[in-house]
Amino acid sequence: MTLAEPVQVAAALIVHEGRYLLTRRKTDVHLGGLWEFPGGKREPGESLEECLRRELREEVGIEITEPVPFQIIRHAYPEKTVELHFFRCSIKDGHPRLMGCDGLQWVPPEELTQVPLPPADRPLVDALISLRAAK
Repeated sequence: MTLAEPVQVAAALIVHEGRYLLTRRKTDVHLGGLWEFPGGKREPGESLEECLRRELREEVGIEITEPVPFQIIRHAYPEKTVELHFFRCSIKDGHPRLMGCDGLQWVPPEELTQVPLPPADRPLVDALISLRAAK
């Protein structure tokens, strides 16, 4: 048995007035109904940064500043393994709107633990809360 390569995902850490942008996954997809940092799967031949820009245009209709790598998390779900590449960035153009997701919200870091997020996002939330506590 060979192990499948992990699904490569790029996700954005967008902060506005001290709150992080989260989107809710459509109900008919893997982990449907959960909230997540916006982004998505990398297509063949696409860089992670290109993937992030495309996904944010498609999901929430925004253009972003240059993505800065923040953290990589690998997580094994029963059906697949994902490798999440989180990038810090800002909105350069547009206002987030519902396009490829079922919800949008801006959440302060200290409330991220109360939001139903995929298990793979939990280490990131811990890191964001630790960063805030260190300031």
